[in-house]
Amino acid sequence: MLQQLSVFIENKSGTLLQILELLKSAGIQLVATNIVDTMDYGICRIIATQPRLACTILQEAGMSANLNDVFAIELDNHPGSAADAIAAFAQEGVGIIYLYSFLLGGKGVLIFRTDNPERAQAIITENHLNALDEQTLTSLT
Repeated sequence: MLQQLSVFIENKSGTLLQILELLKSAGIQLVATNIVDTMDYGICRIIATQPRLACTILQEAGMSANLNDVFAIELDNHPGSAADAIAAFAQEGVGIIYLYSFLLGGKGVLIFRTDNPERAQAIITENHLNALDEQTLTSLT
């Protein structure tokens, strides 16, 4: 597992820039970002180097930020590898709450949260999925 930064943001010009500038000033590298929005607010999810420091910096700037445990698995970069990985969870009845993906270092990376983290960890182990921790993921950057 690794820690993901979640920031509750208002949907207005400059809010995202403020987050990015604060992290930039602290020398924190972004690995992945995802923004989910409603009409007035959004949640910016960030995988970054030094997630605890990033959270503290944003909180000190008055932003609503917290850390969540998520899973990251590395996949071969070919069609169907994500489907094969997610099938292992579906077959065991473990729901994926949200997921985002990207390519890094020639590999696919899935970042996701489940409704049963303990069982998800066992599925990763049982199926020999290549789980990434913070150090391994950021070393790929």
